[in-house]
Amino acid sequence: MAKKAVIKTRKTDASVDAWLANIDDESRRKDCATVLRLMKKVTKLPPKLWGASIVGFGERTYRSAASGREVDWLLIGFASRKQDLTLYLMDGPDRYPKQLAKLGKYKTGKGCLYLKSLEDTDLGALEELLSLSFKSMRERA
Repeated sequence: MAKKAVIKTRKTDASVDAWLANIDDESRRKDCATVLRLMKKVTKLPPKLWGASIVGFGERTYRSAASGREVDWLLIGFASRKQDLTLYLMDGPDRYPKQLAKLGKYKTGKGCLYLKSLEDTDLGALEELLSLSFKSMRERA
């Protein structure tokens, strides 16, 4: 059995509400509050702050296929980054082309969905995407 690696970004007991209140940009703070509400709704779990800047829901142990290293990580989450609102969809956002087609402006990475703002985002499509991704990851946990 592989030994669990200790990673820098771990689940903390820090306040998600305090983190949210400290976001300087009012528009980004409102967007984060909306994503927080949506993720609470679809996961039915309390949010936890991972490190200093990631709000996560749920947890599972991941094993790297390459190294065999195991780490604990969130099932779904988000962060306010300088350039984007980053949503962590651990099964990969590209698995949901139907929802992405309705979403609005976005970019994707391997396990991330990047949104400049929610202003032009279809919140119904976003909620559906979050729900599908969380269900997929929960089944793997």
